[in-house]
Amino acid sequence: MTKKQKQILYRLILGAIFLILAIILPTTHKITKLLLFLIPYFIIGYDILIDALHGIINLSPFDENFLMAAATVGAMILGEYTEGVAVMLFYQIGELFQSIAVGKSRKNISSLMDIRPDTANLVLSDGSINMVDPAEVEIESTIIVKPGERVPIDGVIVKGSTSLDTSALTGEAVPKNACEGDEIVSGVINLSSPVFIKTTKEFGESTASKILELVENASSRKSKSEHFITKFARVYTPVVCFSALALALIPPFLSVISTGSWEFSKWVYRALTFLVISCPCALVISIPLGFFACIGGACSEGILIKGSNFIETLSKTKIAVFDKTGTLTKGVFEVTEIHPIGLSESELVEYAAYAESFSTHPIGESLKKAYGKEIDRGRISDISEISGMGISAVIDNKKVLVGKPLLLRESGVDFEKCENQSTAVYISIDGKYSGCIIISDIIKDGSDNAIKALKKTGITECIMLTGDSREVAQKVASTLGIDRFFSELLPNDKVEIVEKLISEKGAEQKLIFVGDGINDAPVLSCADVGISMGTIGSDAAIEASDIVLMDDNPEKIPKAINISKKCMTIVYQNIVFAIGIKILCLILGAVGIANMWVAIFADVGVMVIAVLNAIRTLNVKNL
Repeated sequence: MTKKQKQILYRLILGAIFLILAIILPTTHKITKLLLFLIPYFIIGYDILIDALHGIINLSPFDENFLMAAATVGAMILGEYTEGVAVMLFYQIGELFQSIAVGKSRKNISSLMDIRPDTANLVLSDGSINMVDPAEVEIESTIIVKPGERVPIDGVIVKGSTSLDTSALTGEAVPKNACEGDEIVSGVINLSSPVFIKTTKEFGESTASKILELVENASSRKSKSEHFITKFARVYTPVVCFSALALALIPPFLSVISTGSWEFSKWVYRALTFLVISCPCALVISIPLGFFACIGGACSEGILIKGSNFIETLSKTKIAVFDKTGTLTKGVFEVTEIHPIGLSESELVEYAAYAESFSTHPIGESLKKAYGKEIDRGRISDISEISGMGISAVIDNKKVLVGKPLLLRESGVDFEKCENQSTAVYISIDGKYSGCIIISDIIKDGSDNAIKALKKTGITECIMLTGDSREVAQKVASTLGIDRFFSELLPNDKVEIVEKLISEKGAEQKLIFVGDGINDAPVLSCADVGISMGTIGSDAAIEASDIVLMDDNPEKIPKAINISKKCMTIVYQNIVFAIGIKILCLILGAVGIANMWVAIFADVGVMVIAVLNAIRTLNVKNL
């Protein structure tokens, strides 16, 4: 509980004590009795009265403060002192409860606000260390991060190794190891050893700053439900105020005409009860709170939702479209099979790695990684790259060809084609076919579970888009259970396919696209909801997306959908419950069955129940 909340609580306790004293002290003098009740009334509700007065002065009186002030002041005038103070007390208790609930949901978001450090340890040219504002650190500068400190700026580790606490960004509690050459993002905590980092971004463009910007802007994007409640309250409040006024004046006037008796106080009491019942606090508070709590709960799981409007759209998702590389697969090529002819596996990999020793292509890098030894470039001569086909080199005075089947075919080398549906590198030595090496983009752990879980959330179709060959795409699709795939695509092709899918689906069926690369940014923008991979995703993809998965785990996609569905279920529950109880109690109040105590339940009681229901959206661990 915050300091301000404690002050309010102490004020309410003091007011309640004075209210009890006013009730039990024996007095028959009306002025004395009024003064005794005015003390707790002003202690408890002075701020409500001030806000109501400001609303009247600013010509915008129709809000919950005006309703509370009008109802309680009217009750005091009619001599219903206990009920007038009680209404104000219970209303303030409800407001305090709501404030605590908001604070609880804000806690998950505010924990993110600590991820951006205020200082950076800049290493100067003479080796000394100067503590500076991170905003002053330029790209390509070297900083040192000590154990226990947060990384202030994105960069690459140039010296040292350590373990990192990434939980604030990803929700993952298990520490992650990092060593020289590894990229490191701002906001994570260095746990074990000091590391030197060469910065690759400015402070304002670093991961931590981007995340904070996303979270801070999230509340400004309202859902349709929130817009409905806002518009509803603007129309509803003046309608019930004038209805209450009509209830106080018209029946007494008709009574005078028909019977000659004036029952003004009875109908004024009913009108005041009607005002208290009509206060739309439950809707106005619980609906935004439900979305806010949902964003906070998702944050704790490493899912950044940029606005409550995306929660509502995500809950209606029926079609999920995925980029392949970096989203469903790791985007890292690895040697998965070796098929030598006439020599050992290690010898075949050695020749291929030496031929690719000058290459920076991912396939060449994977062959060198599979070889795993230092390359003696003195063994290589006459190396040349044959565009679009492969590499020719002389290694240990032997002519080696490494590349596609076309390279061997045009060189007159007879070979057997590999049937594996992955990238195959063919090798010949001195004009004789020596085997092939299979290289695959490894499927991410959890991708298959993610597709299965998506089907359980109500997704009717999972579609994969890729620039890879049909054979590679078909293998990944069949492995993961993808319903349809499109292969050999350019970035513009992906946009056209997604736009076509959107035009073909129903109005209430929403389409999500999940991607990570810079070429996915246009598709992320045109989808109903764009989801990007935050850790390895490009800045452009994160900027264009509506939801960011901070740990690149595809299993977070169905989790995000389940979170949104739970949120919308709770929001609709609160709307139906609050409006239903209000209408029932308004009718009972108008005909005189419901008194002020029923009004207190219809206002404060319904608000408390709705708020309790709304904060259930914080509990997302097991979704």
